[in-house]
Amino acid sequence: MKDVILGLVGVGRIGVMHANNITALNDVLNPQGLNVRLRLTDVAEDHARTVATGLGAEFLPSVAALLASGLDGLVIATGTGTHPELIRAGVDAGIPVFCEKPVALNVADALPVLDYIRYRHGVVQIGHQRRFDAGYQEARRAYQAGELGWIHSLRAVTCDMAPPPVEFLASSGGLFRDCSVHDFDILRWLTGREIVEVYARGSNNGDPAIGAAGDVDTALALVTFDDGTVGTVSATRYNGAGHDVRLEIQGSRGSLMVGLDDKSALASAEAGIPFPAGEPHRTFAERFDQAYRSEMAAFVEMILGRRDNPCTPEDAVAASRVADAAQESLATGVPVRVVQTVAR
Repeated sequence: MKDVILGLVGVGRIGVMHANNITALNDVLNPQGLNVRLRLTDVAEDHARTVATGLGAEFLPSVAALLASGLDGLVIATGTGTHPELIRAGVDAGIPVFCEKPVALNVADALPVLDYIRYRHGVVQIGHQRRFDAGYQEARRAYQAGELGWIHSLRAVTCDMAPPPVEFLASSGGLFRDCSVHDFDILRWLTGREIVEVYARGSNNGDPAIGAAGDVDTALALVTFDDGTVGTVSATRYNGAGHDVRLEIQGSRGSLMVGLDDKSALASAEAGIPFPAGEPHRTFAERFDQAYRSEMAAFVEMILGRRDNPCTPEDAVAASRVADAAQESLATGVPVRVVQTVAR
């Protein structure tokens, strides 16, 4: 049986989720003669040791020690500001890298990282997990198969049930960069088209500390694609009904809704309609549990040379360009053109 050794840097909320998903990969990959082993590190050593012990993983005291231990791949789940340095370290080690989105705090900081990856012939997958969600995949298939005809409208929604700590929001780059960037990525991925203009507005009716930190708690962006198609991308930190992520695609021949199921965080105002009857998701981790699992399985498949990179750094930076434009439009109150200079 072949061992695949993954190193994980960062065991905060999303890092712990990735650690659990990595160790669970053996249930999927053992029949293929593969055994996935996990080694991890974090500056919060006591917490990291506890996580490692609970998962039967190995704790190492530093990133350098982790990279020197003989890894097949590196998973980065640390704060955004550390991503460029850790991506370069993984590329220098000559192993494939998985990094949570985004590549860097902004596009200007990300571009030198792209250059470095190309120069060193690195392989880096960025964590846009919605590409692995069954609903988004079916919508993409239906559109590409011509079942929806030509698209006349797109409406993307991402609503958190409650905001994260204000301390996080103060360094997140803004609602569009932190939250809606997932929608911008999935719209490009699904349609195969570029967003060329964004006009954004926002509001603050929740915690005043969010506004004081320079962010908004609710925002809407009108996006225009390179073929003239229009769409909207909306987000909020205060959706008390539950975590709500949906995409409505309306075409000349048919329409589809991603995220419309028995756990949808909404109710009908029409009489006698019991749908949806399930308990809504409370967090993104619940909503995209299977997508996150599939994303990590895809990383292992990429390490083994069984599939192409499902989300390149260039893809991630293209979505971040749209998010940057949305933040600029939010600040200035005028539409902002999006100039894409990286290849798909």
